[in-house]
Amino acid sequence: MAKYLLKRLLHGAFSVIIVTAIIMILIYTLLSRDAIFQHDDTFNKQVENDREVYKYDRWEKYGYLDYINYSEFINELVSTGKITDAEREQVAIGYKPSSDSDLAKKYIKEFTDRYESKGYTVKRLLAITTSSTSTRLKAGGSPKLFAYKDVNLFARLWGFFSKLIRIDNIHYAEEVVGNRGITFTWFDPSKGGDVFSPAILGNGTKYKYLLYFDGKFPFIHQNLITFSLGTSYSISQGNDIAKTMSSSQGSIDVTDVYYPTGLVTKSADDLHSLTYIKGSNSSEFNKARYVDDYTYCDSTKTGMSMIGYSFVIGIIATILSYLLGVPLGILMARKKDKLADKIGTVYIVFIMAVPSLAYIFMFKALGGALFGLPTTFDMDAHNAFVYILPIISLALPSVASLMRWLRRYMIDQMNSDYVKFARSGGLSDSEIFRKHILKNAAIPIIHGIPGSILGCIVGAIITESVYVVPGTGKLLTDAIKLYDNSVIVGLSFFYAILSVVSLILGDILMALIDPRISFSTKGR
Repeated sequence: MAKYLLKRLLHGAFSVIIVTAIIMILIYTLLSRDAIFQHDDTFNKQVENDREVYKYDRWEKYGYLDYINYSEFINELVSTGKITDAEREQVAIGYKPSSDSDLAKKYIKEFTDRYESKGYTVKRLLAITTSSTSTRLKAGGSPKLFAYKDVNLFARLWGFFSKLIRIDNIHYAEEVVGNRGITFTWFDPSKGGDVFSPAILGNGTKYKYLLYFDGKFPFIHQNLITFSLGTSYSISQGNDIAKTMSSSQGSIDVTDVYYPTGLVTKSADDLHSLTYIKGSNSSEFNKARYVDDYTYCDSTKTGMSMIGYSFVIGIIATILSYLLGVPLGILMARKKDKLADKIGTVYIVFIMAVPSLAYIFMFKALGGALFGLPTTFDMDAHNAFVYILPIISLALPSVASLMRWLRRYMIDQMNSDYVKFARSGGLSDSEIFRKHILKNAAIPIIHGIPGSILGCIVGAIITESVYVVPGTGKLLTDAIKLYDNSVIVGLSFFYAILSVVSLILGDILMALIDPRISFSTKGR
């Protein structure tokens, strides 16, 4: 088994890398990079040279290329002492090459030689004036000089995977108050220090709280290991998509907050997210609350995260579908061609024939009109009934699928030779179904359980869109629609990982259920 798992993990890891590489090729090579500006209002406001520079700056942020501005080069020269701050004007580029000062020509050549030797393309945009005889610049017409180079696939893959996992450590902070290290406490200081709530805190780390407990899903939280799936520039405006998926949502939740200085006041500060920022404890406001430079924190919200909503709805729907689908599938197989089987077949055909969007809207209309159930999700309502229609819309198609496949597998088993042999041996039909047919027919169904559970994290695109559920289901479609490239790559990688893990867990579960299945190879 161990050898099999290692082999599967290696194959799975290789598959994930290939999938990620293919997605990157599709996005960064086969699609026009100008598409990212379709929903960019700032781009539409730019004109002339400013628009051109803005394009390259955004292309760098979206991962298409590496971009260096001449002004960055000048800042480097000032910081290293090659030129003084007063000489900035003298090294600035002129309206055109002939108007450059001698000192500017020297450093423009140095800039050009440095980056062309590294494979960059150096581009100069001449000043755009109001007329050929005027020196007055048009709006956005300032002269520009920059260098750029497309990022190749291997560099892009390395950049993605090298930033994927970050482990916090006590050497992150440049300056700390007290000793660097990690401490464990049974009583979380952020809860007043008298409530039993274990926590692990760091000093010198990026985050103050490395592990803690609270009352929000999934209840145990950690900042020691953080994952980065890529920075979003459209969906969540500069935030990592992994943080976007896992951060709480809804209205600000104001409660009594116990600050490190002993101050207790009403606030929405989430002290569990305290992050180190050098010199941030210099203001009087922060000094009244904090004892060190761990001062930046997120706000607490009343709702769950995107993953939380998707998982809660998905896991309940999955449990419900197995509770209904398995016994109904067994009933159809045992009553083959009878009334129960025919009714079940009608339901299966209905689910298969009618587009999912149609019956989801039908459930929504019926649920709202006949039973008065909420048809739009409201995070701040704290009403359990808002979950009912999304869960039903997710569960009923899964019920039909389980009924269909379990019926088919059981009927196939019923016609097997071993069943005829067992019947001739005197076993009753009930014993044959329970001890033999059901056990063998359930194996393919059992293999899909891990995938169904892990799939809850991904969410349901159509269902969440119809009921306005703030889950993860529509993240990928939104990213594709807005050309948020790094998010598309990150989510595709995330989904590929879930697929590989679900397949491996399915194999393990089958081996545990049926001892006849073995993944070990024995030599003869």
